[in-house]
Amino acid sequence: MIPSLLALFGALLLFVAVSWGRERRAHAATLAALECERSSREREIGERAAAQERERIYHDLHDDLGAKLLSLIHGATTPQQADQARAALQDLRDTVSRSRGTPGTLGDVLADIRNEARQRLAAAQIELNWNEAGELPDPALRSEQSLHLHRIVREAISNTIRHAHAGSLRVRVACRGNELLLELTDDGHREIGDGSGTRGMRQRAHELAGDIRWTEGTAGGTKVVLVFPLPSTAG
Repeated sequence: MIPSLLALFGALLLFVAVSWGRERRAHAATLAALECERSSREREIGERAAAQERERIYHDLHDDLGAKLLSLIHGATTPQQADQARAALQDLRDTVSRSRGTPGTLGDVLADIRNEARQRLAAAQIELNWNEAGELPDPALRSEQSLHLHRIVREAISNTIRHAHAGSLRVRVACRGNELLLELTDDGHREIGDGSGTRGMRQRAHELAGDIRWTEGTAGGTKVVLVFPLPSTAG
């Protein structure tokens, strides 16, 4: 009789121990889930606050600095001065767009660059000849890739407007294997220096894992050649 009672008591203790262990594990899992949910909620609140702050900064910059740059554009006494203010305004918009994480494909970026180039060159009475291969790939670009490409072309156009005394600029866009080839050739006359603009273009080409060089153009001006690898379009 006693052994049976002992066995029953032992079984009861084992049952209690197993049940208690399960409850502890279940309680720990519940606490972990609650902690994960709390961390996720705090992260979401932080991201929302950061996004709202970026929007506030964007509107402040657009309303204040943007308005001042626009007044400089309209009040400039020469096309070169107006273009400097216009390029600064585009730099400002680029910076804000990058902070917003605005996505875009190669086609989107090239369209933006073409429209900006047409406006700037037309204001300086320089003709734009844009030649783009019809079968270009259209991979998504990271925001920093888009920014570097915009800034390289913008600086090249700035040099054409301010220093080359050109009448036209030819832009050729083509694909060479998995690389994008971008050529900008003016019909002006200038010497390529080693100023901050040129160094900045080299640095941006390096950030694109590409190469940039300057040669004499076929029409006697300057040709800027940028080559860089495109991201894969594979999904």
